[in-house]
Amino acid sequence: MNYTVTLLNATQARSLLPGFVDVLCDSVNNGASVGFLPPFRPEDAQAYWREVFAGVERGSILLWAAHEDRRLLGTVQLHPVGKPNGSHRAEVAKLLVHSSARRRGIARALMAALETEARRLRRSTLVLDTRQGDLAEPLYQSLGYTIAGVIPKYALNGEGGVDATVFYYKLLESNS
Repeated sequence: MNYTVTLLNATQARSLLPGFVDVLCDSVNNGASVGFLPPFRPEDAQAYWREVFAGVERGSILLWAAHEDRRLLGTVQLHPVGKPNGSHRAEVAKLLVHSSARRRGIARALMAALETEARRLRRSTLVLDTRQGDLAEPLYQSLGYTIAGVIPKYALNGEGGVDATVFYYKLLESNS
């Protein structure tokens, strides 16, 4: 493993903006279903990441980066639920690995770091969703995520169709 996984503060995240833009554009333009459609422009990615960085600054989003030196290879986010009845839950969002850096364990390392921090924050229930049939599905299943259900025709795709989305959850064991 020649990369490092880091939980970023807002200043650190902003300093890596070009890398975040590159990873998001690469992912969307190579078919990832992460809320955007190709062709995806860098200007749109910049606007998205600025919103994320503001969330990091507010403390409503936790953001990790996998990087070699200053090159961003991948990222993932944790969105802790802010409602009183959800203080034990969090949503996993935007697990992205640049296409040139895949098959190196980066997604797995990002998820491990996220789960460690979730446990530290006493977030015992994690939820996420992904397009049915995506390469991420076997990864999530191998990490112990359980299918909660499938919603057909959930997200538009770049070919003009509509894809099903699979919702997953994982119940974390506490550190205590």
